[in-house]
Amino acid sequence: MKKFNWRKFINRFVFFSLLISAIFLIIRLFLAPAGNDVPYGRVKSDYVLMLVQCILGLFAMTLPGLLSHRFQIEIPSGMLVLYAIFLYGAIFLGEVRSFYYTVPHWDTILHTFSGGMLGALGFSFVTLLNKTDKIPLNLSPLFIAIFAFCFAVTLGVFWEIYEFTFDGVLGLNMQKFALESGEQLMGRAALQDTMKDLIVDCLGAFIMALVGYISLKYKTGFIEKLTLRKKKSHHDKRLSA
Repeated sequence: MKKFNWRKFINRFVFFSLLISAIFLIIRLFLAPAGNDVPYGRVKSDYVLMLVQCILGLFAMTLPGLLSHRFQIEIPSGMLVLYAIFLYGAIFLGEVRSFYYTVPHWDTILHTFSGGMLGALGFSFVTLLNKTDKIPLNLSPLFIAIFAFCFAVTLGVFWEIYEFTFDGVLGLNMQKFALESGEQLMGRAALQDTMKDLIVDCLGAFIMALVGYISLKYKTGFIEKLTLRKKKSHHDKRLSA
């Protein structure tokens, strides 16, 4: 009996959830009022934000396959599942289903989670830049952990720059400087979401860097299960056989 492929099921479930949501949002975009004249209803800018996020999510779902094929990279199935779950939680649940507003600390949980995933990606870059299929043993575990931490935090900063830019260009509210009702926050309150995101990004990255350091230091092999590696060529497979 063929074993059920959970990774494919989760990926397809997330992909079609985003696709159906995008179609629904296009319809709602034409029907929604333009301004904030509806006290508790969504306006066009809300649907623009959700539609942009869904489209980006659909592209993000295809990105691992494109990168794997283009650069001959092997992506662990566990990392792909975590990646799909994160997109589902951030876009479908967070934006479309309004979990960012209705579920306490939802954004904080996701940013901490993403900081950890980016930290794991930082360990992967060490292997890819050194053109090996394993983390080089000649490098200090502390150096690799610090690199992974800095890599994850840098990408977290880039994400906040992206949110700030598109909030200004498209009139969105990704940085949550306004409440769901449209009321804009002022002063320190308007900065709180961005600063909290950066802090928990650092926290998630630090936890993953620490786990990776322990894994490398004591050779537990845990971090290797989450790292990307170059695919072996037919020549390499024959040599290792």
